[in-house]
Amino acid sequence: MKSTSQQPQTIPTRKKNSAAEDTLLVSSEFIQHLAVLTRKLGYEFKDLSLPKLALTHRSFDSKKNYERLEFLGDALLGMIVGEALYHRYPTQNEGRLTRMRATLVRQESLVTIAQNLELSNHLILGIGERKGGGRNRASILADAVESLLGAIYLDCKDMDVTRDCVLAWYGDLIDNVSEQKALKDAKSRLQEWLQSKQFDLPHYELVETRGNAPYQIFVVRCEVNIMNCPNITESGESRRIAEQKAAELMINQLHKLPNSLKKPV
Repeated sequence: MKSTSQQPQTIPTRKKNSAAEDTLLVSSEFIQHLAVLTRKLGYEFKDLSLPKLALTHRSFDSKKNYERLEFLGDALLGMIVGEALYHRYPTQNEGRLTRMRATLVRQESLVTIAQNLELSNHLILGIGERKGGGRNRASILADAVESLLGAIYLDCKDMDVTRDCVLAWYGDLIDNVSEQKALKDAKSRLQEWLQSKQFDLPHYELVETRGNAPYQIFVVRCEVNIMNCPNITESGESRRIAEQKAAELMINQLHKLPNSLKKPV
């Protein structure tokens, strides 16, 4: 009877210690790689708890994670990008500036920035999210960019410094967004290109769904009725993302075809 009464006392203690050890290990590794992150970001934090919080996903800690910082960063990002576009494109009207801003703050653009900053190397994720490919999940990478922006602003309390960081991250993306093709999503651009040349509209087919929710991967095939134009198959964490990726590759493929082959069959 004594052995059975003692057993429940040791189990929770062991779990608690394991969680504490995991937290300490993550903190130690984060500090070791902080110098690399600092160089990439172009900013050195005074409060080291802020960048750690900005990269902590709720799968690791359901209470202390980046979600509040992401909220702040999202608001700051819209303002900074909007201001930059206002000054850089003085002849553009409100509607076009709005579309340009939407292009720059959408998930795809933020993922590009996250990849340039190599944020996947610094994300703090729970075991399940790590095993499920969370380090390369578009939504997490985009959130991390916004949360780091919020962290920088809280750390320096200087809008000019924060703005300089954001504009450095974007590089020439703000200049390139002036091109009309950058203002519309890939599926819209593909459809308009085909219609302008009197081709049939593209066809998208869900080929396969891999894994279980919420870690599913959707495989989509894009087909166009054009001679010698192979189908494109792409994957993404949602059907919409997979279709957009397939449409983008299809556009690139169509532009490479000789004009003599771009005829309806």
